[in-house]
Amino acid sequence: MDWYTLAFLSAIFSAAAAISQKKILFNIDALEFSFILSLFNALLALLFLINTNLDSISFLSLLILYGKTILGALAFYCVMLALKNMEISGALPLMVLTPGIVAIFAFFILGESLSSLEIIGITLLLFGTYILEVRKSKNIFQPFKIFVKSKYHHYIIYALLLFTLSSIIDKVLLRDYKLPPYEFIGFQHLFLATNFLLLVLISKNNPVKILSKVNNKLFGWIFLISIFTIGYRYTQIEAVKLAPVALVLTIKRTSVFFAVLFGGKLFSEQSLLKKTIATIIMLVGAYLIVTH
Repeated sequence: MDWYTLAFLSAIFSAAAAISQKKILFNIDALEFSFILSLFNALLALLFLINTNLDSISFLSLLILYGKTILGALAFYCVMLALKNMEISGALPLMVLTPGIVAIFAFFILGESLSSLEIIGITLLLFGTYILEVRKSKNIFQPFKIFVKSKYHHYIIYALLLFTLSSIIDKVLLRDYKLPPYEFIGFQHLFLATNFLLLVLISKNNPVKILSKVNNKLFGWIFLISIFTIGYRYTQIEAVKLAPVALVLTIKRTSVFFAVLFGGKLFSEQSLLKKTIATIIMLVGAYLIVTH
């Protein structure tokens, strides 16, 4: 299967997962949900390890993978906190800012130059973000104040940075350490479940008490989300194996458009047309940055 088909499938699965997550998060704590979902994911991921030959996998690659899943767990938790407390059409488009953040960091920290297309792309990202956050007010600086003061917007920024670093490590593990995708997915979800269990214990919650909240309805929804989650992560890994991370993530980010359009409509969110237009502008900006 072509890498762009795999990346597009990852986008569809990701959008379906985000919409389902938003529905469940109305009635459950973000950390509790993340922990329960991680256990479901780990159980499904065991299927990827049935024929695993541990002798063919280096200890170092597993150690790097575990370190990477710490970043992934924290990033996922940040997104769930934002998704629980913000509209899906307001939270998810901010995830498109990743290429802009990377380009700006490279400019100021590494001294890399910015091409004209990158500058245009960053401008579109900022413009789209402004449109996304603007309200009916005469204060033109209101969107910037919202972004600076809202802790839930900060969670998105934390997640962006963590996911960016995590994606780079993905490529290293697949390309340099030759970690097979099946083993990658299997061990990644076992490690993520371990990390969320540690987070639950650190937060002084009772894991058994949390699991006791899983009734038949919640079980069905989380099982469905787990399938979507495993689906988008596996197809993304297969796509990254075949193509540059930046290109794969560009197509993967179209999941934001689908989630905003269908999720916003499903949850009757406000200013949906404006947010959809802002999302499209941001996606174009992200495309210009990664394909300059």
